[in-house]
Amino acid sequence: MSEVIPDVMRAIEIAAPGGPENLRLTERPTPRPGKGELLVKVAAAGVNRPDVLQRMGVYPPPPGASDIPGLEIAGTVVDAGPGSTHMIGTRVCALVAGGGYADYCVAPAGTCLPVPEVLRMTEAAAMPETLFTVWVNLFERGFAADGDTVLVHGGTSGIGTMAIKLGTLLGLDVIVTCGSDEKCSAAKALGAIHAINYKAQDFVQEVQVRTGGKGVAVVLDMVGGDYVPRNLQCLSDDGRHVSIAFQRGPKAEVSIVDIMRRRLTLTGSTLRDRDIAFKTMVADELARTVWPYVEGNRLKPVMDQVFPLEAAAKAHARMESGDHVGKIVLQMTA
Repeated sequence: MSEVIPDVMRAIEIAAPGGPENLRLTERPTPRPGKGELLVKVAAAGVNRPDVLQRMGVYPPPPGASDIPGLEIAGTVVDAGPGSTHMIGTRVCALVAGGGYADYCVAPAGTCLPVPEVLRMTEAAAMPETLFTVWVNLFERGFAADGDTVLVHGGTSGIGTMAIKLGTLLGLDVIVTCGSDEKCSAAKALGAIHAINYKAQDFVQEVQVRTGGKGVAVVLDMVGGDYVPRNLQCLSDDGRHVSIAFQRGPKAEVSIVDIMRRRLTLTGSTLRDRDIAFKTMVADELARTVWPYVEGNRLKPVMDQVFPLEAAAKAHARMESGDHVGKIVLQMTA
């Protein structure tokens, strides 16, 4: 017997641009799936840095996306639009362009992955955004390959911890930067070969020392600004610099001569505004190459803290504090 879908649902909305206190619990009409879409009864939703930026008013949702924050969910399929082959009752996690902080969320069928029994729903909700981001940027744009050494900033963030775990599984040596000795210890416990406290050490010098002067094949950078020229100093010849955020600003000054002489590649990407066809392609790649590790209980997200939906403001405050290690997740029901 199919579940009765209510006309209204709980959701978190942004009352006005500003601090975490501007997130409020409200009621919204329950969405309905269109062609190629699924309606998911959400069990949990991941909290990500873009959600914080959206709340602050500096990262609006793309055209057509829900204004409800939340870019990744896990739950149960309760309805399907035309063209979807997913069975009602299937457990899925999904990358979405918005709408995750709610009891129900519409997800493109192509961005859904099955949730195996070895994953709790809160863990499954912590997978899509970081996994898609790391796969696209470290492996596809950065061409990281077995045996490469890579540098990842923000080593204990959701993206950083996923880069460590997935990179290690796929044969990378992962060096990270962190903001404290405690976080460095946590990163090394997860599999990083080196963890550099950027507040106490010069990461450029440390990378050169720890690679015997060779440098790294790829830098995955979410800092931007004045980090970019320093990152280039960390690269080996033919190295790749991949930008995914710019917490220290969107502009940098680099030497074109150095880029030419050492054949460096500067690239980057955003994910939220990419079209469904691209995200579906990435999901298919992950299903083939990465999901077997998930199903085999060899790849799980690093979990920091789980908050109830109504405590979304506390979850955002936790993220902004910078004290978290791994993923912060909202849970819809106890």
